[in-house]
Amino acid sequence: MTIVRTLARPLLAAGFVAAGVERLRNVEQTAQQLSPTLGRLGKVVPSAAGLADNPVAVARVLGATQLGAAAMLGVGKFSRLAGIVLAATAGVNTFVEYRNADATTREGRKDRRTQLLKNLSLIGGVLLAAVDTNGRPGLAWRAEHLAADTGRNVRAVGKDASRRTRKVSKQTKKQLAKADRAVRSAATDIVGS
Repeated sequence: MTIVRTLARPLLAAGFVAAGVERLRNVEQTAQQLSPTLGRLGKVVPSAAGLADNPVAVARVLGATQLGAAAMLGVGKFSRLAGIVLAATAGVNTFVEYRNADATTREGRKDRRTQLLKNLSLIGGVLLAAVDTNGRPGLAWRAEHLAADTGRNVRAVGKDASRRTRKVSKQTKKQLAKADRAVRSAATDIVGS
């Protein structure tokens, strides 16, 4: 699987790198496409109203984020995080492209549907990259086994403590019995004299 990962990650990232570069080159066009969506978002979420005021900055951040995450995925560094970020940026891009695509003609609707399916496929691919553990156990598995190991260790410590307590108890009883015999012997000697 390592060879597959070595090939698949850069191939998957290549499209996102190209899209990120294109967004950064054509910031004004990207901002124009984002404006209606950001305007609607500003109306629904009042705290996001500032985004609608500066679509150029949002377009730059979106392009740079996509480019950076794609580069990380391509080289295999923080690929799970990069996959999540790429899924989010691709989701935004998919929504914006779908809303702005020409749907007045039959050919336009067909192109819009094809683009939507392509984008959804890419989102699926980066989501798979986000959950890929690269052959190592995931966090859930590690947490589960850590809890099981801790439980075993606690039980072992408990058994050991119980065993030591019984041993100390036996030794204490022996010492008490020995002291009791010594006291009785001394008392018998004192009474007998």
